[in-house]
Amino acid sequence: MVMDAANKLGTYIPHFCYHKKLSIAANCRMCLVEVEKAPKPLPACATPVSAGMIVRSASDKAVQAQKSVMEFLLINHPLDCPICDQGGECQLQDLAVGYGKNSSRYEEDKRVVTPKDAGPLVSMQEMARCIQCTRCVRFGQEVAGVMELGMIGRGEHSEITAFVGQTVNSEMSGNMIDLCPVGALTSKPFRYSARSWELSRRKSVSPHDGLGSNLIVQVKNGQVKRVLPLENDAVNECWISDKDRFSYEGLESADRLTQPMLKQGGEWKEVDWQTALEYVAHGLKNIKHEHGANALATLATPHSTLEELHLLQKLTRAMGSDSVDTRLRHSDFSLAGVTPWLGMSITEFGQLNRAFVIGSFLRKDHPLLATRLRTSIKGGAKLSILHATDDDLLMNVANKLIVAPSEWLSALSQVVAAVAKAKEVAAPAGFEAVEASDAATAIAASLISGERKGVFLGNAAVQHPQAAALHAAAQWIAEQTGAKLGYLTEAANTVGAYLVNANGGKAPAFSEAKAAYVLLNVEPELDAHNPQAAVAALKKAEMVVVMSAYKHGLDYADVLLPVSPFSETSGTFVNCEGRAQSFNGTVKPLLETRPAWKILRVLGNILGLTGFDYDTSEAIRDEVLGAGVTDLSAKLNNVSAQALVAGSTSSTGTERIADVPIYFADAVVRRAESLQKMADAAAPKAHLSTALAQQLGVAAGDSVKITQGSGSAILVAAVDAKLPANAVRVAAAHASTAALGAMFGSITVEKAGEGK
Repeated sequence: MVMDAANKLGTYIPHFCYHKKLSIAANCRMCLVEVEKAPKPLPACATPVSAGMIVRSASDKAVQAQKSVMEFLLINHPLDCPICDQGGECQLQDLAVGYGKNSSRYEEDKRVVTPKDAGPLVSMQEMARCIQCTRCVRFGQEVAGVMELGMIGRGEHSEITAFVGQTVNSEMSGNMIDLCPVGALTSKPFRYSARSWELSRRKSVSPHDGLGSNLIVQVKNGQVKRVLPLENDAVNECWISDKDRFSYEGLESADRLTQPMLKQGGEWKEVDWQTALEYVAHGLKNIKHEHGANALATLATPHSTLEELHLLQKLTRAMGSDSVDTRLRHSDFSLAGVTPWLGMSITEFGQLNRAFVIGSFLRKDHPLLATRLRTSIKGGAKLSILHATDDDLLMNVANKLIVAPSEWLSALSQVVAAVAKAKEVAAPAGFEAVEASDAATAIAASLISGERKGVFLGNAAVQHPQAAALHAAAQWIAEQTGAKLGYLTEAANTVGAYLVNANGGKAPAFSEAKAAYVLLNVEPELDAHNPQAAVAALKKAEMVVVMSAYKHGLDYADVLLPVSPFSETSGTFVNCEGRAQSFNGTVKPLLETRPAWKILRVLGNILGLTGFDYDTSEAIRDEVLGAGVTDLSAKLNNVSAQALVAGSTSSTGTERIADVPIYFADAVVRRAESLQKMADAAAPKAHLSTALAQQLGVAAGDSVKITQGSGSAILVAAVDAKLPANAVRVAAAHASTAALGAMFGSITVEKAGEGK
């Protein structure tokens, strides 16, 4: 189009509705240009170029056309720039200076559009400002995959609105705020809290999912006020998920820990850093002396930075223990020799034409990878999934295998048998008797037919009790079909944790009781595979050190050390494609909070350990990665020598499938007030299959008692016709389900009695 040609030449043509990532609407007419031999001005965004075409974007005719369009746009636009949140970063304001008149010829009343309620994130209070560019509508349809806003009416009665009685609930909805060229859609949490020119802008990296979205963090008076995407086509394009955008509210949470605390005589006392760290060092030395070095375990979440994890594992090993781990939600530790990663660049992932995703709540676990896949599928790519739930992924899924978690290996074995048959190769030993179902045969055919293809293991597959066997089967399928094997990694620094060797554990976290635990950013009741076992182990321990930005674990901790969240520390995250991205703190640490790498460095010094004399986080990073190294994909490896075994279809009665809801995934997000009001943050329900609900005589909305291990929870029942007959979906990572056991395994459901 003429617009694209002009952009390549660096020629600016004014526009509102055009956006490089969205389809062409040509409905704002601001980009009218003069094309030689054309009888009237033409829209640059919708006019294809042709050889010899002569276009004038700034001729008298073009400029007059653009000024006329601006006059029409301003007829009904309210004069509320002084109180508009978009003031200072408004496209309409900017272009009105160049193309608008200083007075209007229209004296009629301006139209008024009634405000709408779009939910807790997007404000639609001033829809009279809307110029009907429809960017928000097209974004929903084309990128987010769900049309949540639309246009009704004609002429001056046109207006953008949500569906009747509905709010905006997409996990990508905040991008509509960025796309809006006027102040019609604004950020509800940010509204009226600062003017754009008062904010200083600092680059950062998202600490949440494995993509490592690039961020612009905007700060006023030492507080994070707003988070926007920093465009990087190789990582997050120009989008970020709502989790990345609005989680900053959690940084100012009321339960921020701002002073070191010690428990003395059952009561918590605030102390200075010297006292707290000497207490910790003394306690760790004592436990090593009395119980041996192996009595110490250190655990961190993979949302911690590379520098923090490197010093944590260094400290642990210097004390003589190998028990350091970030794989808190894993249950199978038998896979060896693997440093899991995406297996390709994020750009390549977006260009696949065949993908097979095993065990992933794709949309909620990896919102931006899902948008790339959605775009590929619209271009003809084919997606196959193996999972226990059939959630709406907002994209066409060519083939589905929806079976209970205990049958995943057997379903994958059927795909192995189908691939062997289609490729006319001998089935692996033990697979001779495996009969492939129609769905497994279709998945095999799909993978064999494509060119650029990938087989991916999601978060649920990694957390599965047979994770190693699933990996082996997926690896064989990938090798035989010419696909690449990849992992959709869980957290911002999952890959980095492997690179610094912070995963030394041989068994699931908390499965062996230890005398001392050091927890870095971990909330065990919400982050562990089995919260029952976690809390039991911590209560038995002689010493528990909690290093966290938030107050928690008061009933089992002995020391609370306030560490900086991502906004208050410098560090590095290694994303799913092996890209190391370093960032600086955007605001100063709150009160007595300190970056975790500094705390660990000082603790190493007090303990008299060597190699803890760093001045900057960059020095730690360079020790681990080498100076200036950002592409670490050569150090990563998804290929294992794991033996291939066929799965059997023996069912274990009623079993649990646990998702980690998008707004409960890590400590910062759990405390982001606006995100906690979203539909995705509603209290977990017990989702039963239709067959199980009928068998128990339970209807949607009834209370059911879920029992697992030594704990139980009373939850509201929901009926999901797409669930396997014997599976119950109960979310993890939430206070209401923290009394239950492992994320997978047998579970008991009964109708809750009256009065319970």
